Amino acid sequence: MSRALPTFPWDSLASAKARAVEHPAGVIDLSVGTPVDPVPDVIQRALLDAAAEPGYPTTHGTPALRAAAAGALARRHGVTVPAQDVLPTIGSKELVAWLPTLLGLGPADTVVIPALAYPTYEVGVRLAGASVLRSDGLFAAGPARPALVWVNSPSNPTGQVLPVEHLRKVVAWARERGAVVASDECYLTLGYSSAPTSILHPSVCDGDVTGLLAVHSLSKSSSLAGYRAGLVTGDPALVAGLLAARKHAGMIVPRPIQAAMTAALSDDEHVAVQRSRFAGRRSVLRAAFEGAGFRIDHSAAGLYLWATRDEPGWDTVTWLAERGVLVAPGSFYGPAGERHVRVALTVSDEQAASVAARLR
Repeated sequence: MSRALPTFPWDSLASAKARAVEHPAGVIDLSVGTPVDPVPDVIQRALLDAAAEPGYPTTHGTPALRAAAAGALARRHGVTVPAQDVLPTIGSKELVAWLPTLLGLGPADTVVIPALAYPTYEVGVRLAGASVLRSDGLFAAGPARPALVWVNSPSNPTGQVLPVEHLRKVVAWARERGAVVASDECYLTLGYSSAPTSILHPSVCDGDVTGLLAVHSLSKSSSLAGYRAGLVTGDPALVAGLLAARKHAGMIVPRPIQAAMTAALSDDEHVAVQRSRFAGRRSVLRAAFEGAGFRIDHSAAGLYLWATRDEPGWDTVTWLAERGVLVAPGSFYGPAGERHVRVALTVSDEQAASVAARLR
């Protein structure tokens, strides 16, 4: 059945987690990129100030939220979009899962996703009943005329940053075939050895956002995973269509969360602080894994290290679990990842130091 969904990948980590928990000092979980740092005070205050409002929120978000999002995109990423073309979402995962359906795709359609991809891209295609094509080499995909092409830079899981030249080719290739390009940019603030670029940046699209959507999340940059705070912007016609569908479906970000998002998008200081924290933990963990004989591939940006011991990834998961460290096997993200593991940077400084000690 085309809509049959796969087993939730992390459920298969139960035995490895049980082994890691047996470590005398306990388990350190690097398998999921869930924030561990507190929500900044400026965001918490905004949430509390809006907590007493009893009325329905608007699907399109408050004018203040949309203006704050447009301002943040301009300041942080050099992207200019009208505030009218910003649409808040209930986290980015929800938008990724439902975008093919909201665009009206079905069994006659094909969606291109990265060869190594966050599992929800494929889940979203299956929910719509469409077909999946895993490919990073769009130009070798022959006469395929996909309806939707996903790109993800910085990548989850690999941390790879796609250069401007590649993004330009993707946009041109998709436009020749009448496809929408959806760019998952949830880690765009987390560049380290390479600076990522939005699909909406003029250097990529020459100022023409037709057929383009950019998806953003505040989960990592502002520690708001628990708030479910995301947004999508780009082509005005596509955003208007998504807004219309979401109104009917009741896909609305709660009003207090909208207020919190407005505060988060208006303040760049906490974003810089959080990036610095991740950079410090990345340095400690990378040195620890390389010192233990791992090779780190890509990992130029984002929230993860893409690591390998040149063995099946599940063997590496077991080896690390014996040391009380839990990671995700690369096979979760596609067949091309079967000899890697994904290592999340979302641990405290103390836990990062503990991982280093265990690997020594």
